[in-house]
Amino acid sequence: MSALPIDQHLDSIKAVLASSNRLMLIAQPGAGKTTRVPLSLLTVDWAKGQKLLLLEPRRVAARLAASFMSQQLGEPVGQTVGYRMRGDSCVSAQTRLEVVTQGVLTRMLQDDPLLEGVAGIIFDEFHERSVDADVGLALALDVQASIRDDLRLLVMSATLDVDALKRILGDQVPVIECHGRQYPVVTAYRPGLSGESDANHTLRVVNEALAMPGTQDVLVILPGVAEINRVVAALNSAMPLMAVRPLHGRMSIAEQQAALAPSASQQRIIVSTAITESSITVDGMNVVIDGGLERVPLFHPRSGLTRLTTRRINRASADQRRGRAGRQREGACFRLWAQEQTLAPYGEPEIQQADLSAVVLELACWGVSSSEDLRWVTPPPKGAWSSGQALLIQLGVLDQYHKLTPLGARCAKWPVAPRIAAMLERAGDLKALPLACGLAALLEGRETAQSSLADELAQRLRHPKRFPNWQREALRLAKKAGVRISDAVLEPLGPLLALAYPERIGQQLSPGQFRLANGKTATLSLSNTLAHQAYIVAIAINSAANGPVRIVTGESLALASLCSLYPGISQWQSRVEWSQEQGRLVGEEVQAHGSLVIARRPLARLPEEAVKQALLGALRQQPGWLLGDQLQQLRGRMSLLSDNIGAAWPDWSEEALLASLESWLAPYLIGINRLSQIEKLPLGRYLLNTLTWEQQLEFEQLAPLALDVPSGKHIGLDYAPCLSQRPPVLALKLQEAFGWRITPTVANGAVAVMIHLLSPARRPVQVTQDLISFWQNGYPDVRKEMRGRYPKHPWPEDPLAALATSYTKKRGQP
Repeated sequence: MSALPIDQHLDSIKAVLASSNRLMLIAQPGAGKTTRVPLSLLTVDWAKGQKLLLLEPRRVAARLAASFMSQQLGEPVGQTVGYRMRGDSCVSAQTRLEVVTQGVLTRMLQDDPLLEGVAGIIFDEFHERSVDADVGLALALDVQASIRDDLRLLVMSATLDVDALKRILGDQVPVIECHGRQYPVVTAYRPGLSGESDANHTLRVVNEALAMPGTQDVLVILPGVAEINRVVAALNSAMPLMAVRPLHGRMSIAEQQAALAPSASQQRIIVSTAITESSITVDGMNVVIDGGLERVPLFHPRSGLTRLTTRRINRASADQRRGRAGRQREGACFRLWAQEQTLAPYGEPEIQQADLSAVVLELACWGVSSSEDLRWVTPPPKGAWSSGQALLIQLGVLDQYHKLTPLGARCAKWPVAPRIAAMLERAGDLKALPLACGLAALLEGRETAQSSLADELAQRLRHPKRFPNWQREALRLAKKAGVRISDAVLEPLGPLLALAYPERIGQQLSPGQFRLANGKTATLSLSNTLAHQAYIVAIAINSAANGPVRIVTGESLALASLCSLYPGISQWQSRVEWSQEQGRLVGEEVQAHGSLVIARRPLARLPEEAVKQALLGALRQQPGWLLGDQLQQLRGRMSLLSDNIGAAWPDWSEEALLASLESWLAPYLIGINRLSQIEKLPLGRYLLNTLTWEQQLEFEQLAPLALDVPSGKHIGLDYAPCLSQRPPVLALKLQEAFGWRITPTVANGAVAVMIHLLSPARRPVQVTQDLISFWQNGYPDVRKEMRGRYPKHPWPEDPLAALATSYTKKRGQP
């Protein structure tokens, strides 16, 4: 094997992992980390007789890495080195290095938390930060810290957020850096011409690249299979003598290997997905044509599912692709966009923009109900985590304590989104499992179109071979369920969708207007036959940030089916809500599904706890009733202390107080049913009661309500500015400050008070935090201007020697 930059670090890597169970490896593109490091670790003592797992972010990378390493050993794939991914594996009893996709690790950990027989896990290309990689690392760290301290974890990539990783791996975790092998690369920008198709645009730039002196093989990077097929067809038609080779994850491993194999007689044009952005070195290639797009999984609120979405790449990915052209010789990179095009610097971790319901389900299977129970490189956003939990509770997958239900345990076995899994699990009750498998493949495979979902599904059921991707997934699910897709009938379509989208069941308010179970109001074109149905299920919606929700695709649902699917509707529930129109709390008993009221009757007596919760909910929606002038000064005083003294003092910000209403306000709401009554309560005293007696004394000392001034008065401080991290204000007539040399302070001397010196008309003539400087520099000009305007008031030449007073020159007259 030819030498690679990583080779000189292999002994160091083995030495570190002999004594430490964690290591970060930063190896630049072309270093050879993906294939050299795992093979070298097979020979170390701690791995003997056990397996290593190598995690790859993409299926193609996993297959090709396994194939390349097997070739280095002179073996077929599946002996010493094998691979495993969803729906495809090639391993044997002899396999000691398994190259797996990231989701497979989570499944292996769920099936065997001890990971018996596994000596170490290598996280490759961790910078791509998929949800599966983040979850896998969090679970692996949990296993290592609790029951497998001998399990080695190696995190490696070309770029790593070292500080973020050290926060979870430990400050003392070893870090090894390896330079790559990079030759100079010339960069050119080639945006498309007006009216030019993407395929013709790419073909034009390929021709330019081939005509350039020094061009070897050419790599074209496009977002997906459809784009690859169009460009390959155009290239084959225009260049019949060239070796044009597609490369993507749907190809067999033999086809993928053939695409990468060198050609002795022809120049190659490899047209690939983003798999060639990292992990794979294409021998003989020195020109990259970058389409500038990527297909990534993104959560679509419209459909409630995570789907592959095409978007522009970030700057780091663009640089990574460019570097491919300089792996083995000088090269060139043609970017199919304008140089002025703005690119984001880096890609966001997927966990920050994903639907987390699947993660919540995985961790519930792990026995974790709070994300804070694990260590994360990037913690899951609290809002997305709570939304995921709420959905799983509504689906019946979690109970009210966020624990896994029997249904949830069964749903976790399905390789689909939780809402689809819940539909599949409950489809048997409707005798509709064949239809559910076909529907699941359709919903997970693509965005639903503007046409009827029933029509789309009927087309696939009648002509499955026209839709090979759908057919493949539907058959896979049907095999797992033990049914035949050909037995599917469309009648239970509405009820099946209601099982998957319980929060999107809609009740007609008027033709074309529906209230959804999640509380939102949604509209539907009156030309749509669904606009006149009493109940529907909204499958795809468009929802602007501040605009109305528009239903794009839906199906009708009979009320009898809704009540049968969700028998809890038959139970009468007490519901107390704030009526904006009536300005008070109103109560009734309802039979309901979420926000949809099926039947209602008056409630004779409002339950005390329901009243309390309704009031708290109303206050959170209308905080002005609570956080007005009465609490402003008190909150400002506390803000001053928490900003300048620290964590010893509680957070009394608006957000914190509204979040903690149950603890500081709720006990005092007995007998109250109107918001106007709350204004009359001693809210400040309630807040102060949350402090200990000692804290209250210190609070009054550090943030006093008033200060003594030279005139002898006790003047109040205004702490409202402290809510915006500004100092408190003391406003007094200028004459009352004569002789005052030292600017007063609060918070134990930490903050100088902002002095507003007022004219006799009580308008500010000077604002200062430095009285001495004002008397010396500002006062002469103020005196010159003011003494003619207010001759009855004293304006001495030396204010520091003058007697402070609140009176005019004629004593006794204020």
